[in-house]
Amino acid sequence: MRPSSPPPAKTAPPLSWQFMRLTSSYWNSERKWTIRGAALLLILLTEAQVGLAIWISYWNRELFDALEARSLHDLLVLGATFMLIFVLTMLVTAVHLHVKRWLQLDWRRWLTTRLLDYWMAHARHYQLQFTSGEHDNPDGRIAEDIRIATEAAIGLVLSLLYSLLILGSFIDILLSVSGSLPIPGTNLEVPGYLVLLAFLYAGGGTVLGLLLGRPLIKATNRLQTVEANLRFGLARARENSESIALMHGEGIEHRQADQLFADVSRGWNRQTFGYLGIVSFSTGYGTLLPVFPILIAAPQFIAGAMSLGILMQAAQAFQKLTSALSWPIDNLGELAKCRASADRVISLYNDMLLLEERASNPVEHRIDLHTNKGDELALRGLSLANPDGQVLLENLDLTIQRGERVLISGDPTLTIALFKAVAGLWPWGHGEILLPAGQSIVFLPQRPFLPDGTLQAALSYPHPSGHFSDAKIQHALSCAGVAWLAPRLEESDDWDRVLPLRAQQRLGIARLLLHHPAWVFIEEATDAFDVQGEESMTEVLHRELQGSTLLTISFHSTLAHFYTRKLVLDRICEDKYLTCSPEPAPCALREP
Repeated sequence: MRPSSPPPAKTAPPLSWQFMRLTSSYWNSERKWTIRGAALLLILLTEAQVGLAIWISYWNRELFDALEARSLHDLLVLGATFMLIFVLTMLVTAVHLHVKRWLQLDWRRWLTTRLLDYWMAHARHYQLQFTSGEHDNPDGRIAEDIRIATEAAIGLVLSLLYSLLILGSFIDILLSVSGSLPIPGTNLEVPGYLVLLAFLYAGGGTVLGLLLGRPLIKATNRLQTVEANLRFGLARARENSESIALMHGEGIEHRQADQLFADVSRGWNRQTFGYLGIVSFSTGYGTLLPVFPILIAAPQFIAGAMSLGILMQAAQAFQKLTSALSWPIDNLGELAKCRASADRVISLYNDMLLLEERASNPVEHRIDLHTNKGDELALRGLSLANPDGQVLLENLDLTIQRGERVLISGDPTLTIALFKAVAGLWPWGHGEILLPAGQSIVFLPQRPFLPDGTLQAALSYPHPSGHFSDAKIQHALSCAGVAWLAPRLEESDDWDRVLPLRAQQRLGIARLLLHHPAWVFIEEATDAFDVQGEESMTEVLHRELQGSTLLTISFHSTLAHFYTRKLVLDRICEDKYLTCSPEPAPCALREP
């Protein structure tokens, strides 16, 4: 079997555009009126902020005129007016912040749920490990990059809206107060010359800032990737702390963590150099901004063409206008951060969509897993392959009836691949797997999953705590040989850390006895036991699960007498495979 040739490459739209297309569904969801209402309220509150800024501008003008005229009455009136502006500013700002953060969280919740729906469906969280693409650290992309992308996007849009409204409002103010600048030696004048200077000042600053800050986008993207790698590496060390301690691997883990941090340091330094030019320029640009318009308009004030209040209003309007025009350069770092996170989110989403498309594409070599009409498990022309297309096994035909006891042994790669294929985790290959209809199936891996929480919850998993009675739980614990854990049912702990592997495997078997499924697939779930303990536990399984079908992967020949059939899967070289036999007999050699 050869993997199908890839389709012709298509020019995909930029990742940022794909992210916008993905998240547009949020604004058109079933809650669209609530979401759009919050967005409209934010727009109105932003307009209110701009209105207050305009009010402050005229208040400042009147204040300096009152000071110039030494009018105590006007000063007292302006003081009372300022208190009203102060209260309204605080109120609008508080409501604006609350609505903005609600919308950011709601959008993040929606997008997180969207990606979790794909990630946790059809074992994609498992299959992504074996597929190529830009989806490293998917947990970090879902938890952190979605947060950054949604928070930054809303913040940037609102700041852009504010800047545009300020731009439109203060152009008019600056035109009205700046007057005209005569050109020496001519009768010509430049009307609204401060507006022109504001555009030139901000335009020059933006162009220079964009040129200086160009390296920042790539540096930020790279830094977020290596930061995620460091978090993942440290989490992996924490999760495997017992094994590392037993093997005295702290030195290697420390060196690996140092290497990961060295990558972070290099990424940090690159981002520092990216920031260096833009921050240095921005500092000088911002320092000159308050002084520049006063120096330019001062001759008109000295000549008596404008009052002190008009001079200060012109200077403030100039600052507001240039700040609005400088929005791109002021938000370059945040834009880079938002874009990098959005790209990481959409890359993960696209790779999960690709998995979904391949699963539903009949041209692809995929194992067809569906339900049988009867009460038997059937494998029809089943071939197993690695994710890269290398064939592991070809054309396996097998039928297992309800109630049979089958021992599976042979090559570990093949046996585990078959186990995962029946579980729906291993789609690589072709052929059919027909599962018995309407019958419960449980897969017991070598190391059972024990979620954090109470022991009772771990035993009831995936059902909620309290699904089984205490009497049934205690009976299952007793049968599995861990009755000593019964007093700890209500205790919460990290059970996969505090218990040895043998106790964990016994808990997995106790959970299996509680659920009492019709079909049981067991993957070396007693390999931590000694020979006598393994035989004793196998006898318990056969006694307590009467009527259930047991398919057990084991490489211990001492268990063969418990089973009515034996399936041996073996490979002997690169070009020849040992096929499967339903009987406990040697496998036949076959040329593929």
